[in-house]
Amino acid sequence: MSSEPKPSKPPTPTPGDTYKGWLFKWTNYIKGYQRRWFVLSNGLLSYYRTQAEMGHTCRGTINLATANIVVEDSCNFVISNGGAQTYHLKANSEVERQRWITALELAFHTGNESDDSCEDSPSAPPTSGHGSGRTLEIQSTLRTLSSKVEDLNTCNDLIVKHGSALQRSLSELEGIQPGADMGEKIRQVTERATLFRITSNAMINACRDFLSLAQNHSKRWQKALQLERDQRVRLEETLEQLAKQHNHLERAFRGATVLPSSYSNPTSGSKGALSGKGDSSDEDDNIVFFDAMEDPAEFITVPADPKYHRRSGSNISGFSNETGMDDQSVNFDELSMASSPESPQSMEPVRQRRTRIPDKPNYYLNLWSIMKNCIGKELSKIPMPVNFNEPLSMLQRLSEDLEYYELLDKAAKCQSALEQMCYVAAFTVSSYSTTVHRTGKPFNPLLGETFELDRLRECGYRSLCEQVSHHPPAAAHHAFSEKGWTLRQEITLASKFRGKYLSVMPLGSIHCMFAKSNNHYSWKKVTTTIHNIIVGKLWIDQSGEIDVVNHKTGDHCHLKFAPYSYFSRDVPRKVTGVVTDKDGKAHYVLSGTWDEKMEFSRIMQSSKSENGAEGKQRTVYQTLKAKEIWRKNPLPEGAETMYFFSSLALTLNEPEEGVAPTDSRRRPDQRLMEDGHWDEANAEKQRLEEKQRTARREREREVVKAAHAPEDASHGEAPASCQMEGSEASCGVPPKTPHPDSYQALWFEKIDDAKSGDTLHVYKGGYWETKDTGVWDMCPDIF
Repeated sequence: MSSEPKPSKPPTPTPGDTYKGWLFKWTNYIKGYQRRWFVLSNGLLSYYRTQAEMGHTCRGTINLATANIVVEDSCNFVISNGGAQTYHLKANSEVERQRWITALELAFHTGNESDDSCEDSPSAPPTSGHGSGRTLEIQSTLRTLSSKVEDLNTCNDLIVKHGSALQRSLSELEGIQPGADMGEKIRQVTERATLFRITSNAMINACRDFLSLAQNHSKRWQKALQLERDQRVRLEETLEQLAKQHNHLERAFRGATVLPSSYSNPTSGSKGALSGKGDSSDEDDNIVFFDAMEDPAEFITVPADPKYHRRSGSNISGFSNETGMDDQSVNFDELSMASSPESPQSMEPVRQRRTRIPDKPNYYLNLWSIMKNCIGKELSKIPMPVNFNEPLSMLQRLSEDLEYYELLDKAAKCQSALEQMCYVAAFTVSSYSTTVHRTGKPFNPLLGETFELDRLRECGYRSLCEQVSHHPPAAAHHAFSEKGWTLRQEITLASKFRGKYLSVMPLGSIHCMFAKSNNHYSWKKVTTTIHNIIVGKLWIDQSGEIDVVNHKTGDHCHLKFAPYSYFSRDVPRKVTGVVTDKDGKAHYVLSGTWDEKMEFSRIMQSSKSENGAEGKQRTVYQTLKAKEIWRKNPLPEGAETMYFFSSLALTLNEPEEGVAPTDSRRRPDQRLMEDGHWDEANAEKQRLEEKQRTARREREREVVKAAHAPEDASHGEAPASCQMEGSEASCGVPPKTPHPDSYQALWFEKIDDAKSGDTLHVYKGGYWETKDTGVWDMCPDIF
């Protein structure tokens, strides 16, 4: 009399079964537990989002041979294989959880026996003699060891038995009355002592045999394990070689078949390749604070057909090459030397800049005592000691963007707007190269603080920065060059401290204009993240996307800064980009890293590839040989003891005569920190901040006083003025109060940019003329 099992109570699986069912798997703190389909088969536990995914997409697998199973409560349990993988699972009920635990333990304990039974079964394919011999040897060894363990258990029981009997006999011998018959008791003690000695010797011999057997087989198993490891390494190397060969053959196939006989370049594919985002395969890849699997590349590049190399000087890239300059052969340095005769100014001796600053002192600071009260706050509103700083202000850090000004000089000489876009894009990337080791926080500029960088004689440009707002902190920057370019930017920093890391989000835009072509470019900065704020070594990452736009021609460059990922096969700090015209047609590809170099190559042909493993189409660009467009300058000797400053950064705080009294070089707390007097610098920093707060309160009082002045002047004339239309002040209605801190910048004014539509502060002139006269009466006293 048998009955069918109820669906809610499936039978507990035997070792040879495949066990399946729904479980809830912990994903992250945002989504919590999610329902997943789990399959236990052949000692492997795999899971899928749905049952339909079993045929093509496995979301994860854990090997139970090395797994540890822990039951947490009535429904929850954890499976881990030593830290690499951990599954937190939950069943619908305690009964269901127990079935899974039973199935997992059976798979853990009897997996090898199940495999052996499958090999011996008639339906199983025959195995090699080597595998069968090794299996029989292991079984024989296990049986021998088991028998030795049984001998040890038997000896242990006998020792306990005879030891207890001997103890009783000795107790009786001690308690015997004088004159009684002691001979019988002594004989009994002697017999039991003899039995105990014999049993102990048997135990010692059994232990010696077991130890000898275990040592012999341990050496044999270690040798077998090493052989398995060597074989695995060889297989991995073979697999890697096969993957490289497959990739080479795939590229060769594309290069041989993708080009039509007559050149035509589809224009509809490039935009799609730029706008598509790689979505992750499971919610586990979306956890905020952990590394995620890398996104699939939006495009790939392959070498162009040799015929395009032979015809690289012709009009095949989609735009005219009026001057005959090819991007693969032009030498801008030679062109600059040939076309720029020496001026009388260049014959004057150039000032020698400093190459060292005092070494950074090693002061101890309890970081957590300060940071624990700052979590979630705006960084600019947190009073920080100079121990976290570097002896430069934010205005000087902005000026460091000009370290690779030569890229803009070369861009100004380009005849093609698309080539010019490549150099502008490389310039945007180069501004991050100085941040890779710079974990110190720059000083927050005081309101009205300025910084000039006059390199007209050495480099042909001048730069001026001014702090135009304090809350939120905003700095305006203007630079112009004799080579025909102008750079301006207004940056507001939004930053949040999250306990483990610090995110800095620059708000605002950067504009670059070229006088000869009237091309106007604009872009924004990416997010900077400082990791390991509390524990571990600080490190910095840049991530996000930049869109460089030419507002005159409509050309566009999309740059992607890949965030660091532990699982990524790409080089760290990778940057990729594509330059397209106003119609979306791709002309150049840029690639490299933001901390080392960038390369660019001309696109000769583009096409769509077949759907890859991610199920997405990618654009395939056939390009000429890549050319290096920018490379980072090496750091000066001993930079690790000088805050990892570049050669330019070492000169930014060098004292200079004739600068404005509001210049960052004159800031006393920053100067004290550079000289190594950090305690005095902290005291001076507090004094300057209090002076700034006092000046702000004074401005607010002046604004309020000015707002009430019309009301006081019209006192006593209310009836007459009430008849005047719109006279609110004299009719008892308070006037509209202006902004409490209506600070006006000294050298910059706020405008609406007609081309980009941005509102920003632009240089209104007068600074360099004032410097020539040396009269700075209009500058506020901020230091």
